[in-house]
Amino acid sequence: GKEAAMLAGLEMTREEYVAIMDADLQDPPELMQEMYRLIKEDKYDMVGTKRVDRQGEPLIRSWFSNMYYSVNNLISGTKLESGVRDYRLMTRQVVDAILSLPEKNRFSKGIFAWVGFDTYYLPYENRERLAGNTSWSFFSLFSYSLEGFISFSETPLDIASFLGLITFFFALIGGLYIVIKTVVWGNPTPGWPSLAVIILAIGGLQLLSIGILGKYIGKMFVETKDRPHFIIKEQSKEKN
Repeated sequence: GKEAAMLAGLEMTREEYVAIMDADLQDPPELMQEMYRLIKEDKYDMVGTKRVDRQGEPLIRSWFSNMYYSVNNLISGTKLESGVRDYRLMTRQVVDAILSLPEKNRFSKGIFAWVGFDTYYLPYENRERLAGNTSWSFFSLFSYSLEGFISFSETPLDIASFLGLITFFFALIGGLYIVIKTVVWGNPTPGWPSLAVIILAIGGLQLLSIGILGKYIGKMFVETKDRPHFIIKEQSKEKN
């Protein structure tokens, strides 16, 4: 797939500057000159591109894409520019940093942002591909977006734990109300509210347990990725 192709290309390069672009010419090749100038003159380490519009794209797909970036930036510490493309020019140092991440399930948009470095996003107007049709269906894009969420955020696991805790709390309140109503006020309660409270309490505990278990699995997931703790851009040669 696309991720494997990009990784293979990056691993084969040895040059000082490396570019990634699609072959369908939706990525304007004429931007490469400006990207090179920004790196050479303005001293950026990476110049990416982002679309300022989504011309030729179905409205529903555009809406989901914008929603994805909004949700990602809300729950993930790795922020992504809306409309960002894989089309970019990078220095050798950036490429080496990207290749230092040994993970198998790769989400390159997140990786490009995660490694940091001074980055500039060059805006351009979207244009339709000159030939062929996209191989990305709605479901493949949905699966790819889930990969991005899972790779760079543990917030969904926190949400599960939080919902479980809230559910169990309301079950306790409901159970306490039934006890007070029956014992203090002497008003017998039908069987179904008690059963509903018990089911709610058990469900809340299960959801909380799943969230806690998920956090442990999430920590194992982070360890197996074996990402470096830090990436050094430059180091002083002076010795104290």
